[in-house]
Amino acid sequence: MNLTKTPISTPSAPAAIGPYSQAIRSGDLLFASGQVGFDPKTGAVVEGGIDAQTERALANMSAVLSAAGLKFADVVKTTVFLKNMSDFAAMNAIYARSLAPEGVVPPARSTVEVARLPKDALVEIEFIARFGQIG
Repeated sequence: MNLTKTPISTPSAPAAIGPYSQAIRSGDLLFASGQVGFDPKTGAVVEGGIDAQTERALANMSAVLSAAGLKFADVVKTTVFLKNMSDFAAMNAIYARSLAPEGVVPPARSTVEVARLPKDALVEIEFIARFGQIG
């Protein structure tokens, strides 16, 4: 098994703003940094509240997955960070459309409320995906 550390990045998701990678491939796994509702062109948080920020975070996730040759169905674990747990239902409905559509086994997930996120975002989603056939 090849356990080298290979960075994965794409201009279609926000650039890393610190000493970290958008994602790292190690063996058959992709470990992705948290994706927030940042516009990849401006770096600003998208307007429109939890719905818009969740949609943008998922679009950023999709871009990172695509750069690695993967898709949402390859995601095996997510962690969702919410600024306010009262936003859970809204986030969950949008999350389900991408990560748990009918006929797809949803990834394992943890959801936690946090005091603050970068640029005062409302949601951040990190994930682990697997290369190769799952099943």
